[in-house]
Amino acid sequence: MFVCSCFGVTEEQVKSHAEAGACTPRQIASACKAGTDCGGCVRRIQALLGRGACPRRELADQGAPVLAELPEAA
Repeated sequence: MFVCSCFGVTEEQVKSHAEAGACTPRQIASACKAGTDCGGCVRRIQALLGRGACPRRELADQGAPVLAELPEAA
């Protein structure tokens, strides 16, 4: 199912970017442009991301790049 009609981004693509570490609609937008044209899909993206814990949220809050690889937890 399409989440972003403007750029043809699917729900599965958004979930894939989230699994790769995107925690916010802005990070999803950086990864695939979803939400950057009309903005009609931003709430749907927020719903897909949910409010769960994100290991990169602290980095995002500090303005650091968050889509880079994180060190593996031991």
